[in-house]
Amino acid sequence: MRSGRDLSTFDDAALVRAVAGEDVDALRCLYDRHVPWLVARLRSRCFDDALVADAVEDTFLAVWNGAHRWRGDGDVGAWIWGIGVRQLVTHLRRAGRHARPSPLPEVWTAASAEERVLDQVAFGDVGRALSRLSPELLEVVQAMVFDGLTAREAGRMLGVPEGTVKGRIRKAKAELRDALGTTTFELGDLR
Repeated sequence: MRSGRDLSTFDDAALVRAVAGEDVDALRCLYDRHVPWLVARLRSRCFDDALVADAVEDTFLAVWNGAHRWRGDGDVGAWIWGIGVRQLVTHLRRAGRHARPSPLPEVWTAASAEERVLDQVAFGDVGRALSRLSPELLEVVQAMVFDGLTAREAGRMLGVPEGTVKGRIRKAKAELRDALGTTTFELGDLR
């Protein structure tokens, strides 16, 4: 495809095919289309902007290098998300546990009921317990509980077998039960 061509009317699948053909403009279009939501979702999992930026950069590098391997049988956004979350986990693992500081609200406004519940999760006992989970366990909890994915979907997104996802969610539940001192803690099902 020619440089400077308006690719905004192309669907994502056509853009990935063009990226596979080393079309830089197609990659730029995919980036512009997907980076806002990718950054927002990754920031909800890591409050270190530098790590999120590195994960996003590596995500689109992986898209460039791996576009020819995209099978074309799913949503491009889901494919990009799977790459992005794996990149974030890699960066978190390299940085260690101190890479996930608790976020502090920048503007103090009246919080909605939903925001108050999310604050309790982020800043309360559950937030502290979640922050102690390894990145591998946390990504499964986030995928299954916060994103509402099944074990099969989470496995596809994270690039691990469904059985691994089920094992990790069981381990996460046990660790959270221990941390919270309860035996009735429910954390998603194993669909």
